Amino acid sequence: MAGTFALSDIVARFDGELVDDDGVKISRVAPIERAGPHEIAFVSQSKYLKQIETTQAGALILPPEGRDLTKRPRIITPNPYLYFARVSTLFNPLPQSAPGIHPAAVVHENANVAGNASVGPGAVIGKDAIIGERTVIGPNCSIGDGVRIGDDCLLYANVSVYHGCVVGNRVILHSGCVIGSDGFGLANEKGRWVKIPQTGRAILEDDVEVGACTTIDRGALDDTVIEEGVKLDNQIQVAHNVRIGAHTAIAGCTGIAGSAKIGRHCMIGGAAMIHGHIEIADGVRISTNTLITKSLSKPGTYTSALPFSEHGEWLKNAVHMRNLDKLVARIKELEKRIAEIEGKDK
Repeated sequence: MAGTFALSDIVARFDGELVDDDGVKISRVAPIERAGPHEIAFVSQSKYLKQIETTQAGALILPPEGRDLTKRPRIITPNPYLYFARVSTLFNPLPQSAPGIHPAAVVHENANVAGNASVGPGAVIGKDAIIGERTVIGPNCSIGDGVRIGDDCLLYANVSVYHGCVVGNRVILHSGCVIGSDGFGLANEKGRWVKIPQTGRAILEDDVEVGACTTIDRGALDDTVIEEGVKLDNQIQVAHNVRIGAHTAIAGCTGIAGSAKIGRHCMIGGAAMIHGHIEIADGVRISTNTLITKSLSKPGTYTSALPFSEHGEWLKNAVHMRNLDKLVARIKELEKRIAEIEGKDK
């Protein structure tokens, strides 16, 4: 933990309007329903403001419409959720690793590891790899030949970065993620699959975060590129030659097929499926479980998943869906007959 902070110290760091400060010292953040007298909680939406009537929190982070609804010490800000994120980071800084190379690590003699970087036990750093200033390479990470990793990065245990890949500054790679594995490139010869060499790289630009067990394949010829500020959740598959635009966020279990191009500032829900060789415009939102089979040229929200229902009802609806073509044909025939009847009556 980072110790305790006065509300005035927090406001000095992050701005906001401090109201009814009673000098309380805050030691951590907590959910509003469980927060105690030395904890700070937040409400981000007006519909939840009633919760401040019963909370025991020592201080609150509130939107402007909640300013006069309580006498508890409070910080007023237009975006309480963002403010909460910054305060939470203040109270929960990332653990610091001591600089140096652990005796149980294996570092090639031609690798270049910054003197203030940290390399954990069991890590392997390949030939001509470059590890930047203050970067932390966790236990059992595998860094291939010729890899470049920038400054202030954090690789948790068991991350693999394949040969030749590039990782920018301030990148976070969570345990088990794989950067630069071969794309799924195969040619068929008389019923047998022939592997196509994947000669591109995977490039992660600055401030990218990749979740646990997410895989980003290297390009077949060109590079797979994850632009600055992209946030990828756990267990996402990014295929070869995909490009993901800056500051896009993608939730877990999404699959992105080869050569798809996703724009900037997109938001993609969990378990979405993106076909290959399509382009998605900037500012697109894709709902969870949605299948995208063609390019999206305009920003907006796109949804394809049906809402769940009781199983028996779902079975009945599934039967109707299987017969949609027949129903459409019958409707067209009825429309034709109605038109003929109306024509005779005139």
